[in-house]
Amino acid sequence: MPGTTTGLRRDAFLAELLAWHAVRTPDKAAVIHPDDRLESAGRPGYASVDYAELAAKVTACATGLKGHGIGRGTRTALLVTPGADLLTLVFALMHIGAVPVVVDPGMGLGRMLDCIHRVRVRAFIGVPSAHILRRLRPRAFAGVQSVIKVRQKNGAGLEELTALGAGLPHLPPLESGPDDLALIGYTTGSTGPAKPVEITVGMLQGMAYGVESGHFTADMTTTLLTLPLMGVFDLAAGRTVVVPKMNMGRVGAADPALLTDAIQRFDVNAMFASPALLGPLSAHLAESDARVPSLRMVVSGGAPVSPELMSALRAVLPGEARVFSTYGSTEALPMALVESREALAGPADGPAEGMGVCVGRPAPGTSVRTIEVSDRPVPRWTPQLPVGEGVIGEIVVSGQAVSPRYFQSSQADAEHKIQDGERRWHRTGDVGWLDREGRIWFCGRKSHRVRTSSGDLHTVRCEGVFTTHPQVKRTALVGFGPHGEQRPVLCVELAPGAERGHWPRIESELRALGANNPVTKTIDDFLPHPAFPVDIRHNAKIRRELLAGWAESQLTGSGRPSGADQALRAVPLLGWAYLAAWPLLPWDHAALTALWWVDAFLSVVVHAVQIPSALRAEQELATGRRPWATAALTMVFGATWWRRRSSKTKGVAA
Repeated sequence: MPGTTTGLRRDAFLAELLAWHAVRTPDKAAVIHPDDRLESAGRPGYASVDYAELAAKVTACATGLKGHGIGRGTRTALLVTPGADLLTLVFALMHIGAVPVVVDPGMGLGRMLDCIHRVRVRAFIGVPSAHILRRLRPRAFAGVQSVIKVRQKNGAGLEELTALGAGLPHLPPLESGPDDLALIGYTTGSTGPAKPVEITVGMLQGMAYGVESGHFTADMTTTLLTLPLMGVFDLAAGRTVVVPKMNMGRVGAADPALLTDAIQRFDVNAMFASPALLGPLSAHLAESDARVPSLRMVVSGGAPVSPELMSALRAVLPGEARVFSTYGSTEALPMALVESREALAGPADGPAEGMGVCVGRPAPGTSVRTIEVSDRPVPRWTPQLPVGEGVIGEIVVSGQAVSPRYFQSSQADAEHKIQDGERRWHRTGDVGWLDREGRIWFCGRKSHRVRTSSGDLHTVRCEGVFTTHPQVKRTALVGFGPHGEQRPVLCVELAPGAERGHWPRIESELRALGANNPVTKTIDDFLPHPAFPVDIRHNAKIRRELLAGWAESQLTGSGRPSGADQALRAVPLLGWAYLAAWPLLPWDHAALTALWWVDAFLSVVVHAVQIPSALRAEQELATGRRPWATAALTMVFGATWWRRRSSKTKGVAA
């Protein structure tokens, strides 16, 4: 591969590459991970596993998995804390040809269990809390025949499995063809139900090749891991993977001081992260004046990277460092990339002019086109499908790094795949256009377009016009009403320090910005919002379906309690009134006394138990209500307040 010395071949099987590095560089650190047992003076402790140890552990685990009845094609749910144990298990499963089913717990308990149930997993590997969940919700795991518990974290949780494997004859890596299923990953479900994506051996190889050739150079030997899949590619390329102390299911909540400590301590050269993580990290580096001289490359994905974030990162990184924005999805990664120097040149003015966001040129080995926007299936590719240069269409992609199909979902295949002879195109569901230099301009999700009587409005294209305002953090265009007659609304999240009392002036200035651009001149409604709801995986994609329901309730009053709601809420109020009347009760009346105790249990205990669920619902809706207020309202009204309110808002949004 040009520019690298890792030996990562485009046709190489990743499990074989790990074994190759173990022979070539046995003493090199493979994974450096947190270990609470080594913590001192409040500073995180880290342990290290070299390539020889990791390869031996992978082989022993693979043999142990086989001893548990897990083999080629066994769909295996993995609910293991991201880190050394998870990476070991992924390579061990690939070693024997089993199929890991990777589901993000952050998508919510109900959706996660539904995903596991839909693919009918046959084996389950998880931490103790996950096994408790398996017993509480057995339906999702109905077909499971093999169960393995990962008892600890800190990279030392596989002792029982490796001990079993040590007593059995070791197995060589199973040969696999490019069309064999390597793993099943799920989309985030941020724009609809999460879909199971078949990632084949060939696709995994193509993804590793695209990431490697598009970003890395030979002198980058150590990476910071914030997305587990990237750790698999790093190990296949022979790099040292540093797992920082953070919750990878909540990247936006990562402590930038701990990330900085890991980068400095282990001379990290490169990292891949969501904009939600990189924003706080760049701010911390600027405020603390901390230096990270070893960090020479940052790759961001999961959401468009703003020119402001690119500039902020360039200001705190070494001068020669490169900052990439990568465009991709679970079905195709990477699709395109752009380096900050190019992005901050001509394309930097594009968002403010209503052009969308430039996400760069197609990644190595990937072809990108734009076709006419349609919600109908397109079974066959025809010469008439592509639209012209500069014309907005749906972005489609093909190449080795593109998933050929969804797992046992003919409907999803029909909606998202186009057959072109021996080649398959993937419909991304994104809209955008190609410029004369072959660069891709992202304008928003197809499902998010606001379909007004005067034409379609595209979210990212419109929002870029308004986010230039200095007191605006971000905006979100949503619409409600029947398609073709939707009412567009711009939701506005103010920048830190911007006072809510200044909203009338800010709104007036936003109106002026919109009126001066032909793309946004039809937007008349502007609403301030305290904190946008975002996706769990990257903490960056805005949950527009929730905002749409919120905006409609604000503008039409549809969110106000109906007569039925008020009647239901009167029930817990009557219960509280009955509790307060205890001095007047005839305590010698057994039925009234029993009723009082039942009422006390329902009003106090049951309502209190519902508070965590109410807080989660309020956080998802992101209305800005303080937690103590949510808790108080739940104690008074119970589920008659938060559950109906949450379901009604989601129903409107859908």
